[in-house]
Amino acid sequence: MALKLVTRAQWGARAYRTPNGATPYSGRRRGIKLHYLGTPYTDRTHARCDDYVRQIQAQHMDGNGWSDIGYSFAVCTHGYVYEGRGLRRRNSANGNTTLNNQDYAILLLVGSSGLTKPTEAQLDGARDAIDYVRREGPAGSWLGGHRDGYATACPGDAVYQWAKAGAPRPVSEEDDMPSKEELYDGVMRYDGKMLSPWGTPDNPTWMAESVIERTAQGVHTLEQAVPKLAGQVGALAAIVAKLAEGGGLTAAEIQAAAEAGARAALDRLGDALTEGN
Repeated sequence: MALKLVTRAQWGARAYRTPNGATPYSGRRRGIKLHYLGTPYTDRTHARCDDYVRQIQAQHMDGNGWSDIGYSFAVCTHGYVYEGRGLRRRNSANGNTTLNNQDYAILLLVGSSGLTKPTEAQLDGARDAIDYVRREGPAGSWLGGHRDGYATACPGDAVYQWAKAGAPRPVSEEDDMPSKEELYDGVMRYDGKMLSPWGTPDNPTWMAESVIERTAQGVHTLEQAVPKLAGQVGALAAIVAKLAEGGGLTAAEIQAAAEAGARAALDRLGDALTEGN
């Protein structure tokens, strides 16, 4: 699975406070601790996940007085990985300074009630986040929950059992069949824009309606060009066939063969379009 990372800039994170929010890790961490919200949580459309992550940051900074959102990363139920404090910045979610310095902190957006079990997409996203932190953090192979070394029910039984099993990816017969929402989320970004095949490095995203309009123009151009091209191909094929019979051709014979070939090609194209519809 490819990591679906949502950067701080993309989800609209506030700037963290210094100096505490900028405390770097001195080197490799022991591993990763998983977390849950510890409050009731109701699933939502992916378009509202950004709002919720901003809400968490506001609670941590304004309610708890922390320098930033507490977690290193957060994973929504749709499998997207939100950059919290990110790589190489000490988190504040594991209970105390020693524990925060020991392990990275990854939050799964599930609650103590309501939605308490992670979705398959979320487990895939969390697995991607774990692999990413181990590779780029860097972090060691240790994996557990907030409750390891600190008196708390976090990350809940479902997430904790998954962590202790080694965080396996979910097995599904439909793993290779993305949902409509996943396909949509795969191209949609923010402010109603999407990645465009006609984009440039300076302007990679277009408004969705602009992409649709450009696509429609391309389809219209093809609709006009295909019959003409098919006629030309048919005409050439008829001429070649006539030449293969041997002997010279008069101008009238060439014209008749071209017209017959064109009509036949257009008839075949019409039949194919009818069957396609």
